[in-house]
Amino acid sequence: MNIFHYAFKIKDIVSTRKFYIELLGCTEGRSTENWIDFDFYGHQLSGHVSENFPKLDYCGKVDGVNVPIPHFGCVLTIAQFETLHHVFEANNIEFVVKPQTRYAGQVGEQRTMFVFDFSGNPLEFKAFSDENEVFAK
Repeated sequence: MNIFHYAFKIKDIVSTRKFYIELLGCTEGRSTENWIDFDFYGHQLSGHVSENFPKLDYCGKVDGVNVPIPHFGCVLTIAQFETLHHVFEANNIEFVVKPQTRYAGQVGEQRTMFVFDFSGNPLEFKAFSDENEVFAK
């Protein structure tokens, strides 16, 4: 698998460390006072401090649910998804889209949930009932 890299805007380093390290369990890579890298489930995230955050657009409609665009996240195992769901609940993280099952009984059945990080970036976490159906039509 090739490692995916994603650079995104953050409000500050301190709250970003708290969310990605303490809640998600990411490990920190290199950082300065203006940016920070994380190992995000084997992928490289780079948070860059900014004061310019564009307004989110809830134009994404998936299985009848409006989702914020842009967003990023990760496909997890069902066990990882459930663990993270409990971590968010235990830390009073508000769900943008509450944990639910999409496409129940269909090809591509998946659990999904959306949260905001502490900079207001929307993240989606998913877990497929059958991992072989991630790209199935």
